[in-house]
Amino acid sequence: MENIDVTVLRALRDWRAAGRQALLVTVVRTWGSSPRPVGSIMALCENGAVVGSVSGGCIEDDLIARYARQGAADALPHSGAPGFAKYGITADEAHRFGLPCGGTLELLFEFDPDPASLAELVRALDSGRLMRRQVRLGDGQVTLTPADAPAELSLDDTQLTNTFGPEYRMLIIGAGQMSEYLATMAQFCGFAVTVCDPREEYRGGWSVPGVQLATDMPDDVVTAFKPDKRSCVIALTHDPKLDDLALLEALGSEAFYIGALGSRRNNAARRQRMIEHFGQTEDSLKPLRGPVGIFIGSKTPPEIAVSVMAEVLAVKNGVTLPRDLDVAHVKDQQGAAAGPPACV
Repeated sequence: MENIDVTVLRALRDWRAAGRQALLVTVVRTWGSSPRPVGSIMALCENGAVVGSVSGGCIEDDLIARYARQGAADALPHSGAPGFAKYGITADEAHRFGLPCGGTLELLFEFDPDPASLAELVRALDSGRLMRRQVRLGDGQVTLTPADAPAELSLDDTQLTNTFGPEYRMLIIGAGQMSEYLATMAQFCGFAVTVCDPREEYRGGWSVPGVQLATDMPDDVVTAFKPDKRSCVIALTHDPKLDDLALLEALGSEAFYIGALGSRRNNAARRQRMIEHFGQTEDSLKPLRGPVGIFIGSKTPPEIAVSVMAEVLAVKNGVTLPRDLDVAHVKDQQGAAAGPPACV
């Protein structure tokens, strides 16, 4: 499941390439509580098809009625320069459109965006590039330029600037049961997922569709993966021969999240090994999270996967987590007295 912005832009590109009229809607300002953040986009086709969202659904219904249904009293145009609209200005409107109490948002409409420009943007995103899209408000002219880093949407009297990035990526070391839960959740959150496990007995039963399965040694896979600022690397095997070398490679990258499963004792031992045998320092190991996950009292593989995914999303979204609560397990996760650890 790809990044929602890419999904919206891809659908819009296809509609316009097929000669259909379509509308690109962007949330440009919000006041009070808002169901969707600034920068959110949706695409609306002349036949009423919608991809993406700007609210919980009520505003989408109104936009469909105004754009795709003939004879609407306040119909939206199908051509011309970009236009603006506000929703939720009064208490009655907030109630009508299902906005949170006091919530107001402003939308920018782009009518019939240029299909060639959309195709160029989608190609750049598919190739892993971060792109800046500037829209001239006077006539809707679009300029695309590569971007060095993600940036918040900006709007002035003459243009809108929004930055679009490729999919976030997750590399999971280990193809065990917990990896299946985590990979599934990551895909639903818009991550492209790669799972690496050189052990045939673990990857033979892999059953999550849409995940790239790698069989080389994890450190080689991390090198080939080339983690960037939209990537995370998570080691779940409990095997130092697999986890440690992969984590060492990840620590030399720009990955926004690097973590390893295990008890506090196991993670302390890992850090000590890395310092004594691999030239790491306390400072160089600061990006390494372990035990992974936020504390939710999780005990089972799916619950632990939820806690890990929650922490990944928190870090991705810039939420500061108290490290003393960054623990996915109630118990010291050494595994049961008999058999392998439950979280493998």
